[in-house]
Amino acid sequence: MQPSGLFLYISFMKIEKLHELFLKFSTISTDTRKVTKDCIFFALKGENFDGNTYAKKALESGAKYAVIDDERFADSDATILVPDVLTCLQQLANFHRNFYKTKVIALTGSNGKTTTKELINSVLCTTYKTIATVGNLNNHIGVPLTLLAIKEDTEIAIIEMGANHQKEIEFLCNIAEPDFGYITNFGKAHLEGFGSFEGVIKGKSELYDYLQKDEKPIFFNADDELQANKLSNYINKFGFSETDSHYYNIQLKEADPFVQIIFENQEIVSNLIGAYNFINCCAAIIMGKYFNVSIDQIKNGIERYIPSNNRSQVLTQNTNEIILDAYNANPSSMKAALDNFSKLKTTKKIVFLGDMFELGSTAPEEHQHIAELTSALNFTEAFLIGENFDVTTSDLKTFKSFNELAVFLKTNTFKDASILIKGSRGMALERVLDLL
Repeated sequence: MQPSGLFLYISFMKIEKLHELFLKFSTISTDTRKVTKDCIFFALKGENFDGNTYAKKALESGAKYAVIDDERFADSDATILVPDVLTCLQQLANFHRNFYKTKVIALTGSNGKTTTKELINSVLCTTYKTIATVGNLNNHIGVPLTLLAIKEDTEIAIIEMGANHQKEIEFLCNIAEPDFGYITNFGKAHLEGFGSFEGVIKGKSELYDYLQKDEKPIFFNADDELQANKLSNYINKFGFSETDSHYYNIQLKEADPFVQIIFENQEIVSNLIGAYNFINCCAAIIMGKYFNVSIDQIKNGIERYIPSNNRSQVLTQNTNEIILDAYNANPSSMKAALDNFSKLKTTKKIVFLGDMFELGSTAPEEHQHIAELTSALNFTEAFLIGENFDVTTSDLKTFKSFNELAVFLKTNTFKDASILIKGSRGMALERVLDLL
């Protein structure tokens, strides 16, 4: 986290001059392994490295300039010395964001941020020149890099913002200065950093707080009681609902397994599994309506999006149908995935669940709740993997490590089954595919 006075840290004229160079040489690199000809290298620091020591290598590899903050490495006209490289990158991004008239949509939330961002982009790019956060580069470095990808003809930028502590969303808003905002949900994610579920709500709501200061438009799920209550007195809001006629009416037709939606007498068939992805589609739909995208193009945008990177992917392997949702997990997303899987119209259901990370002192309790829920749903078989799940009490089979699971699967196979694989990124449960 940088100091709140970040935009006073480097003089306005110096950033303006650096921006002039950036317009001429507009590729940014922070990794010497990815340096391209005539890029600008920013010598960022990390826990185990100092980018200043790589500045010379970056220039030798083709970088036009290297931005550094250690005068010992200012040994050529191609080095630009600043007080702090990271702060400079953030300031440059803010200056660039305001240089063009691009509209900025910011979104955050506990679950579904990246999928929602991709859906919004898929809808809006049918009609506008858009850019969006690449992958989940949604932190104090990723957000500036995304903003610096704005071009003269970019009409809308969709910026994903992640956080695991208070004030991080506020900080990212000060860099991106969003014109619009959306929070996917409030869930039990990053409890270790936020301290509690109430801390999550407060932290994520910093996006609402930023937008409300200038009465900027907010998109929201009117059927989410927590969000509806927080926005009860706010006028400039645009919501969706299955029941409330004051907002855009969007209906979930079914999710078995793919989400099918009814909106304005159109049936939209997505490539996303899970009723929880209905909400993510709704966000893209109402933003499409707000920006006057035709219903045909909204439908096209939703239907052409295919999930990847271990997020809600549906795969066929031998005789098994697999739902691979191993990119991340927290108690809220885990419960939603289990509830949805239990409702699928298949008879043989196998579940592999991996530990949920960053839960702090609540980890034992939250893993126990998921173990009990999984047991109560009476799947054909269910396996819990990881040190946290291994100490839970239930009638389910647990494995302390992935290696223990691998040994078990060498002599146990599954056929003609529906299989759910879900866990936190650190568990890398996509490895189960190789064992099946």
